[in-house]
Amino acid sequence: MNIVIIKYNAGNIESVNNALNRLGVNAEITADPKKIRNADKVVFPGVGEASTTMEYLRRYKLDELIISLKQPVLGICLGLQLMCSHSEEGDTKCLGIFNEKIKRFVPKPGEGFITKVPHMGWNAITNLKSNLFSPDLENEYVYFVHSFYAGLGEHTAATCNYIEPFSAALQKDNFYATQFHPEKSGKIGAAILQNFLKI
Repeated sequence: MNIVIIKYNAGNIESVNNALNRLGVNAEITADPKKIRNADKVVFPGVGEASTTMEYLRRYKLDELIISLKQPVLGICLGLQLMCSHSEEGDTKCLGIFNEKIKRFVPKPGEGFITKVPHMGWNAITNLKSNLFSPDLENEYVYFVHSFYAGLGEHTAATCNYIEPFSAALQKDNFYATQFHPEKSGKIGAAILQNFLKI
């Protein structure tokens, strides 16, 4: 199986590659359009800032390439956010694969404490609606690190609740995305990556 990780100015490419290696997959990290187009599966990871990353993608025409892909594509963290229509981070027009918009978490006073932003740590995912998830993953815990989120919408494939309900995962046709980091989510994350590889 030919798996490609899109190479760009993202921060978690190596950790995603290591997670795939643990599953026995030797992925290729590349920005070569031909190699990306010819891959069986494409992973679009991301840790960074929306506006500067979109500028980078447009400069190298990776934005047009990603939108045009027909094979299964998995966006992770910032990858999910950039696959949405717009992000409040830098007032950024994104790829528009998903209709959902990206908003910043607004801390709310709680019972003697204020909810912290960024959302960082383990939270349960619920309402799973995609073949990215097997039924036994309902209510399992995965690892999040983010200050911005996709609201609930027509493409929501999993829900998490932190400050308010948001999309922990999205799916539309061949495009899949997780706000959490499967590569940092232990056995549950490995199972989700394995499910993606089987699609």
